[in-house]
This record gives sequence, structure tokens and C-alpha cells, in this order.
Amino acid sequence: MELKFVSNFFCIVILLHSSKTFADHFTNQNDLETYIVQLELPDDLVISDSKDLGLWHQSFLPKIPTNSDHSPRIIYSYRHVFNGFAAMLSADEVKEMENKPGFVSARPQRVLQLHTTHSPSFLGLHQNVGLLNASKSGEGVIIGLFDTGINPQHPSFNDNGMPPPPAKWKGKCEFNFTSCNNKLIGARNFAKSATSPLDEDGHGTHTSGTAAGNFVDGANLLGNANGTAVGIAPRAHLAMYRVCGIDLCQEAYILAGYDAAIEDGVDVISISIGADEARPPYEETIAIGAYRAIEKGIFVSCSAGNSGPFAGTIANGSPWILTVGASTIDRKIIAVAVLGNGAEYEGQSAFQSANFSRKLLPLINGGDCESLARIDVRGKIVLCDTSGVFSRTAKGEAVKNAGAAAMILINEQKRGYTTFSDVHFLPATHVSYFDGLKIINYTKSTSAPVATISFKGTRIGDNHAPEVAYFSSRGPYVISPGILKPDIIGPGVNILAAWDETPAGATFNIISGTSMSCPHLAGVAALLKSSHPDWSPAAIKSAIMTTADLVNLGNNPIQDEKLSPADLLTIGSGHVNPTKANDPGLIYDIQPQDYVPYLCGLNYTDRQVSTIVRKKVHCTSSIAEAELNYPSFSVNLGSGSQTYTRTVTNVGEANSTYTVQVIGLEGVELSIKPRILKFSALNQKLSYQVTFKRSTSTNLSQGHIKWSSTKYSVRSSISVFQLE
Repeated sequence: MELKFVSNFFCIVILLHSSKTFADHFTNQNDLETYIVQLELPDDLVISDSKDLGLWHQSFLPKIPTNSDHSPRIIYSYRHVFNGFAAMLSADEVKEMENKPGFVSARPQRVLQLHTTHSPSFLGLHQNVGLLNASKSGEGVIIGLFDTGINPQHPSFNDNGMPPPPAKWKGKCEFNFTSCNNKLIGARNFAKSATSPLDEDGHGTHTSGTAAGNFVDGANLLGNANGTAVGIAPRAHLAMYRVCGIDLCQEAYILAGYDAAIEDGVDVISISIGADEARPPYEETIAIGAYRAIEKGIFVSCSAGNSGPFAGTIANGSPWILTVGASTIDRKIIAVAVLGNGAEYEGQSAFQSANFSRKLLPLINGGDCESLARIDVRGKIVLCDTSGVFSRTAKGEAVKNAGAAAMILINEQKRGYTTFSDVHFLPATHVSYFDGLKIINYTKSTSAPVATISFKGTRIGDNHAPEVAYFSSRGPYVISPGILKPDIIGPGVNILAAWDETPAGATFNIISGTSMSCPHLAGVAALLKSSHPDWSPAAIKSAIMTTADLVNLGNNPIQDEKLSPADLLTIGSGHVNPTKANDPGLIYDIQPQDYVPYLCGLNYTDRQVSTIVRKKVHCTSSIAEAELNYPSFSVNLGSGSQTYTRTVTNVGEANSTYTVQVIGLEGVELSIKPRILKFSALNQKLSYQVTFKRSTSTNLSQGHIKWSSTKYSVRSSISVFQLE
């Protein structure tokens, strides 16, 4: 058999299920699990086509007699991400593989977690003007979402005004009824626990509507947040790749999603999925697939994770991925806790009771409200904190079932001022930790505390917005601290978008998470891709980062969940400003091959780097992390000096001059050469060097450098630290 193929490195995902003992190859089904196995193509083996590739993959599997009743071993063969396959094997059979030529390694797969009427206008996106006009609202761009599926009948996915998909589109619609159209042009299912791409959770429908939902008038949730729902890129096409069951997203299926999306011809991928802890990119399927995607010119937006506010919790942090944190918007659905002493504390709730009594009711502290058997709460308003294992709405359900009249939900300390507009089971309000302390102190100050809740409806206008959500994961990116993460923050709190159907029968829902901020940025990337079709993924990313906002609507520095100024490990380059990103002046571009010396500089082995880039690599040269041509700096600086080079490309005005300014960075001396960049043509590249040297003994210093011309301001965030 003559075999030839373009790549020397492969990955096999082995799905291990059960079977009876048979022909010395089968073990008890309960002993099986899913592995990811990497292969290296032997030098004397050449693969000519996908059929021969399949035969080579099959050679790693045990022989199964033709009269057996076992399902086919190979479940999915990868052609673009690894060119591996998913198969059913026992642990003993995986061990047997280790002796076969081409075997490299095997590891168990992980199960990953799932991490709008107003947010487009909050971002300055208005129909027929500015960026939406310049990009034709994302026309011609295809956004692929890896998620829980999609409800194709939702009005957000109507194709009014949509052109046909681009000629390059090769995707499929796997619904067993005619559901795809010129908006939803593809839908595929890779989750073996599901039978179709139909969303059984709501998460995938919500992220799809956020990224590129079409216009829907009169969208609201229980009459709140009423308006015209629209995604960030309303003329972009959507393709759903269902890689998750309900809350379960297996790596094997994510790889299959990448494989299909690359072949189908998507332009942007949005992935609101991630692991609890970061791993090196050669062990991260999302990172490996994303590298293959950017090689094909596909932009990848990923959620940063919901493990904040703790440091070092960033997920999806590889530098070829846009890592997105979550912030608030300036819309709130107000419910005010009114106490017997006259004090009022503003909270939020999507349950707006029109006829809740203004009469003051007894107020009682129920703790975490997960065990109310010993407390008489009947007819009372119950204080509940957010600790414990119950969700916010589950606490309300428990309180209602115990006979209470209403609930005041109080944040734990770590959650600060981040509150949510949930659909509660009873009249309720969710208040901040700090206001909660005042309410608790009131209950202790009198023998008969009383309260009521006043519902005020939707209000737009919050000078603290955007404010970082407590749950938004924080840097440093522990795998590579020399890359500043997150890259950007975007709307991710109380986002109204498409839903399958809420318990109250609504077809829109308000939910929160970096899962929501990620598709916002995917939509922004689609707009920029449509406006600048020649820009690389790194160029689009640079434009987003160097033009981001650092101040809120009150013109003060963006704050965190405690209303303290947010540091760069919380906001990265700042809050996305799509209009400015469309015309950034200068960009920091990176070609896929530029990541190889960066990866080698992390002291990864040749084989580990090869796993990521899908070709044989010999790490004969390497660079420090901070030497990568990234739009921001993260420098581990000791007592000596360090110098790094950056190269910028002129995409603004042909004849332009930029001068540099250093902002902040106390305790660090910066020497920048040259301090003036003079351009004489578009797409001209110029380089500069930055030398860092400590002037005082500080462990962390943050600031920015800004290159300014008469028209443009191009800012790079800088974090200088010292690892012990």
C-alpha cells in the first residue's frame, strides 16, 4: 500500500466503551475511558488519500471478527486538526499500541465546561452608520460556534435581508427537517449523546444570537429590557457545531468540530468552553485546534473562564487565541430593598412583581437558605447569601416552597458589586455584598426588622459600566506569564439574547458569563473581517487590543467587582471599542510560523511543539515570551535590563509620523528607540526596541506605551513583574 500525506504528526482520540471479553481484545465496559493518542508518521510510510489514512488508523485497532456484534471501532477520523481518529478501545489495548511504529503518547481526554437588545448600542454599533455601515454588518463572513446546538426556529435566525452563503461554503445542515437558511447556513452534531444539532440547553442558541442574530422587534424578558434584539454582526452567516451535550463538552467532539469547521470554510470561530485549569498548549485541544484554524486565516475567540476573581485562573490563554473576559453593560432591571429604617438599597431582578405589597413585612436572615426547616419564614422576606451549592434561583425556589413572601439575595464578599437580573420564583432582589452588610446590620439593630421590595423596571445609564464581573477569570496566564492575559473584556453580564424557551415561556433570556462576552468579540471580529478581508487573525486581534477603552461611562478608570480600579491582569488591554478597532492606525501582525520560536522558548520539546504546529520541528532557535510581536507586554524583570523588539504595520495614513509616550510603570525605567516612527506608505513596517530596567524594588508595575500621530493613538498595555 502506497501512503502519502502532508503532515508527519497526528492525534488519535480514543473513545473507550465497554464490551464483553472477546478474542483477548475486550475488557469490561465499566473499565473504559476516553484517551487522546498522538502519533508520528513513520518516515517509510506515505499516505495518498483519506482512505489510506483510515486504513493506517485502523491498523492501530485490535482485530474484531466479522461475526461480532460490536459497533465499529472508529467513531471519527480527523483530517485537519491532527488527522487522528476517535475509537473504542480498552486501556490494555491502548497499552498495546505503545509498541506500534508511530505511537507517541496517550492521555485521558478531559470533559470541559460551558464557561441582545442593548449591548450592540452600548458598544457604539448603530445600524447603517460607522462600523456596521463600513462592514455591511458583517456581510459575507461566516461565524462558526462550538456549543450546545441551536434552535433553528428562533426568530433571531430568520434570513430577512440575508444574501446566500459565500461560494466557498462547504458545510452541512444535519437537521432532519428544512431548518437552515441564508442566516443559519450550517448545523452539525458531534456530541454522541445527542441525535441532532438541536439545542437542548439554550446556551448555544444564546451565544449564536449574541454573535450574529438577525433583527427581532419587541424582544424582552417578562416585559423587561424591551427593544429590538440584534447580534453584533447581524448580516454574518452562522454555522453551529454541536460539540456539547447538556453541560458536557468532550475533547473528542471539540476536535471533530474544528476538523469540520476548517473544512467547511468558516471565517471566525467562537468557543465559550474551557477547562477548570490551564494546561500547556500541546495538551489543550482548544489551543491545538485554534492553531490549525489561524493557519487557515480563521479568527478564534474564546472565553477566559468563570473562575474569578482569583489570580492565575485564565483559561484558553494561548497567544493565537483572543481571550475574552466579562464586563457589565449600562442596563439594569431595578428592584430596591426598602428597610424599616427608611434606607434603600438598589439591586436587580428580572422578576418584576407588578402588585407586590408596599406593606413592610418581617425580615429574617436565612443564611445560605439551603436548609430552612428550623426557621419560620412564612409570610416574611428572607435574606439569603450566595454561599453554598444552590444556584441563585434555586435559593429563591427553596424560600418560596417554605412559604416566604420574598427574598433579598446578598453577595458573598468575593462577588462584590456584581449582581444579576435573574428570573426568580418569587419577588426578589439581588444586592451587593457591601449593601448586604448594611441590611444585615439593620436586622441586628432592632428586635422587629421589616422590609419590602420596590420594583422599578428597566433603567439604562450606569456610569460604573463597563465594570468587570467578579467571575471573570484573571491573569497571569500561568502557562506563559510572558503573555498578558486576558486580552480584552466585553459585555458578559445580564445579556439578553435568543433562548429556546424559559420556564416562563419567553423566547429570550438574560444570562451571564464569559460565555456571553466571547461571542460579542466573535461578532466584532466578523465586522472587522468584512471591513478588512486582507487582515490576518493577528491583525484583527491587534486592532481590537490597541484601541480598547480604559475608562467607563463616568470617564473614570474601569473598575473591578469591588469598584476599585481594575488592573491589567483583570482587563488586559481594556474594554472593546469596535469603532476604533476598525481604524487602528498601526497593527502588530504575527504569522503562524512566528509562534514556533516562542513555543521553543517555553522549553517545550521538539515533539511537544510539533504536536501543536502539526509538522516536525527542531528547536534550533527560540525567543523569550515577551519577544513575540504581541500587542501588549508582560515582562518578568529581575535586577538587570531586558530589551524587546516590536514591529508595527501602517494601516492608517500613508504619510504619518508617530511619537511615543510612556504612561505609568512606576519603579521601571523604559528606554524606547527610536522614539519617532515615520511612515511613507501603507503597509510599511517599522520596528522599535523597548529596554526595561528596574529603578525601585517593586514586584508589580503596570502602565502603557502609546504611539500617537495627528489622527491615531495606538496603545500597548505593559505589565512588569518579578517571579520569586
